[in-house]
Amino acid sequence: MRTTTGFDGTTIAWDMAGDGPPVVLVHGITENAASWDPVAARLAETNQVITLDLRGHGASGSASTYDLAAMAADVVAVIEAAAVDRPHLVGHSLGGAVVSAVGAAGGVASVTDVDQSLDLASFREQVVAFAPMLRDADSFPLVIAALFDQMAGDRLDPAERARIEAARRPDQAVALGVWGLLLDEDEATVAATVEAALAGYRATDPPTPYLALFGIDPGDGYEAWLASRVPGAVVELWPDAGHYPHLVDPDRFVDRLRSFWSAV
Repeated sequence: MRTTTGFDGTTIAWDMAGDGPPVVLVHGITENAASWDPVAARLAETNQVITLDLRGHGASGSASTYDLAAMAADVVAVIEAAAVDRPHLVGHSLGGAVVSAVGAAGGVASVTDVDQSLDLASFREQVVAFAPMLRDADSFPLVIAALFDQMAGDRLDPAERARIEAARRPDQAVALGVWGLLLDEDEATVAATVEAALAGYRATDPPTPYLALFGIDPGDGYEAWLASRVPGAVVELWPDAGHYPHLVDPDRFVDRLRSFWSAV
């Protein structure tokens, strides 16, 4: 893999394959760039595909901060290192929040968020409920394992599920850093942080094309909630696909991306 450095000197590992319109793929918490392998291989037939390991994940370095702003800045650093212009951004789980923050600053062709609600109120309740176990070194890996086992669903191929689990590296310091906003701040502060992170979308003209694709239903009110913050956002649910709809059916997922991009 290649490397670049974040704003604070953190080493960020990244790689690039294929040729064509650029797309940046950003993985979820405890995972790494390899989680995208089935999708990246298909996209590389028509696109220049850029993958990276977020700080504290994979081959990237550890850091003193793992908040959303720092990770978004790392993605920008990779885009600059790759010397690409107006890439499509695709992020899964934590990566969905990261690419949403990057896209709010403009300068991208589109944003796709895979199974990550940006309305963090309900997720905050879950995280806070498990806070003592997350902060305990012995119980932390058990909580993480149970969380992802619950979310994976029944449609993910067992071999693919095993591949993801084998690559998973739960790091307590990283997870507590990523979820620090939810664990340490009240609901109003969390909501205000989300509003600030998305504010740029309302100032972008024309609106940044935005697709939110879920395998787990984000709730009846989410489409309206998102549309009020990201004008023109499209919310799509693939019922019962679980937390990894892009890996349950990578062919369908890649076809959906290409269809979305063709309309941009």
